[in-house]
Amino acid sequence: MNRLKHAASPYLLQHRDNPVDWWEWSDEAFAEAKASRRPVLLSVGYAACHWCHVMAHESFEDPATAAVMNELFVNIKVDREERPDIDHVYMSVLHSLGEQGGWPLTMFLDSGGAPFWGGTYFPATARYGRPSFVSVLRQLAAIHQQEPERIRRNAEAIRHACNRARPGLPAKPCRNPISTALLVALPGASTVTMAGSPAPRNSPIPV
Repeated sequence: MNRLKHAASPYLLQHRDNPVDWWEWSDEAFAEAKASRRPVLLSVGYAACHWCHVMAHESFEDPATAAVMNELFVNIKVDREERPDIDHVYMSVLHSLGEQGGWPLTMFLDSGGAPFWGGTYFPATARYGRPSFVSVLRQLAAIHQQEPERIRRNAEAIRHACNRARPGLPAKPCRNPISTALLVALPGASTVTMAGSPAPRNSPIPV
């Protein structure tokens, strides 16, 4: 069930008819993740963001992609202009992974809100030297289910890099990039340029 139809944010309302079972940021969403033992997919964007609209059209409006998202994740949509605090926290995490940042911000969290991997725009099909969004979803969900200790180590590495002060959320921007010795690349991740402008980079998986 898409829960955005009563959202106050015009940006969130743009996604109210997506086949994705979107939640707004809430305790109830994280309770659902814990009860269902699924990780959280956090998507942060804003109304004027070009790549946000591209990813929405390619993936969030696609019933097949939405079915994978709904099966494997609890999906939370955030408007960065409505919740700059949340955007700041998780953008800082992306910076800790050695990324310059950008939107859409796509983060993968445990049921307590602790991030264990993230990126920005993912294409619907493998191109531009990047894996498809669905392949990323399946790979990360499989790791979450089959290798929970790896997820825990990922979250711990990010927590230390970000000097986290509160459970699940760092209170300050990340100060130190995670050592590249901890990172293993997701197949196909790279920096590319599309239509004359830098496309968002995607991060390797910390292990």
